[in-house]
Amino acid sequence: MTSHTATPDLNAAALDAAAVVDRLRTTFASHRTAPTDWRRGQLTALRTLLTDHRDELLAALAADLGKGPEEAYRTEIGFTLNEIDHTLDRLDGWLAPRPAELPDRLLPATAQVVREPLGVVLVIAPWNYPLQLALAPLVGALAAGNCAVVKPSELAPATSAALARLLPRHLDADAVAVVEGAVPETTALLAQRFDHIFYTGNGTVGRIVMAAAARHLTPVTLELGGKSPVVLDPGTDLAAAARRLVTGKFLNAGQTCVAPDYVLAIGDTARDIEPHLAEAVRETYGADPATAPEYGRIVNERHFDRLTALLDSGRTVIGGTHDRAGRYLAPTVLADVSPDSPVMREEIFGPILPIVPVPDLDAAIAFINDRDKPLALYAFTDSDTTKHRLLTETSSGALTFGLPVAHLIAPDLPFGGVGESGTGRYHGEYSLETFSHSKAVLDKPLG
Repeated sequence: MTSHTATPDLNAAALDAAAVVDRLRTTFASHRTAPTDWRRGQLTALRTLLTDHRDELLAALAADLGKGPEEAYRTEIGFTLNEIDHTLDRLDGWLAPRPAELPDRLLPATAQVVREPLGVVLVIAPWNYPLQLALAPLVGALAAGNCAVVKPSELAPATSAALARLLPRHLDADAVAVVEGAVPETTALLAQRFDHIFYTGNGTVGRIVMAAAARHLTPVTLELGGKSPVVLDPGTDLAAAARRLVTGKFLNAGQTCVAPDYVLAIGDTARDIEPHLAEAVRETYGADPATAPEYGRIVNERHFDRLTALLDSGRTVIGGTHDRAGRYLAPTVLADVSPDSPVMREEIFGPILPIVPVPDLDAAIAFINDRDKPLALYAFTDSDTTKHRLLTETSSGALTFGLPVAHLIAPDLPFGGVGESGTGRYHGEYSLETFSHSKAVLDKPLG
């Protein structure tokens, strides 16, 4: 009986997806989205949506992930507003044709590079930052003059519903569409031909997206994740490092793709940083983080169960308490963690920070290079030699010294992974580049 009910639903989703894409493709063919004024108008309207409906959006984020209002505004609404403002301030310069030099044998002639829109693009957003990671890519898509389908995550239903309700009210409804739903709706969308697909999520689904895109030779941006390590060098100010580690790791209850996943502590730093991490957790979230207004919750019971199963992977320094009914897992630090323990086999994506002792920098670099290339690599060190070696002897989507996660808020830095952690990049002008085609134009007189 299940098979009989599933097929009509999927067929209906497929029909709806085709109709949505056809409608947007008709709009794009009319050239309505090409003028810079249209692009600016859409970005300004998106800005108005975020400011006018701030409280409604904060309530949705609280319902989905228990996000406190300060964190939710800073990481979701404020982040996207900054991306919009940065783009509006620089859009004319980014879109200006760029002269290109020509070899002597082609002269007299002129050449330039012109950015043109791709067409109809698909943005598939995840649940952990369900507003920001749906709208920040959309900023680039609109700035580039595209039509776009936004697919919010069904695991953040309140935010998904808010996007479905608000985006058509504020943006050009014939150019931007929101498709809610789960696997059937996403599958139906992936069966359509898009001009670019932007996916944020895990590698398993990323492979499905790439396989579907290959059928239409559609380019993809895959923003994935992985285990982002932290190298802790001897001589570091451990109290300061601990405070910054706690801030980066336990943001959004650890459900951040670039959160520090584990600490490679060199020599005695493994034991020495333990009391500093415990104190930093207490300073940040109080004696009982369950009552802290800015400490979030695990998205659902399935992820909660996965995370609590990892708690026996080491000695508990602080945390470990949990409540399944409230989807609460305390900020947790584990020490004496073996590289082969369960917590080291997969991306944690939750509020558990393992400390893995290593004897020296050589061992730390070998540890990193023996695993998939991470989305981010962090280090706390005062040594220029250590910085240079990490820069030249490892590969990662980003490399940050002294402040985990900070590179995300610099719009002139590209954000993206490498290898298993993703392909492609965005933020700032890199978003415009992702959603545009750079067309070569050459003009040679006949004379």
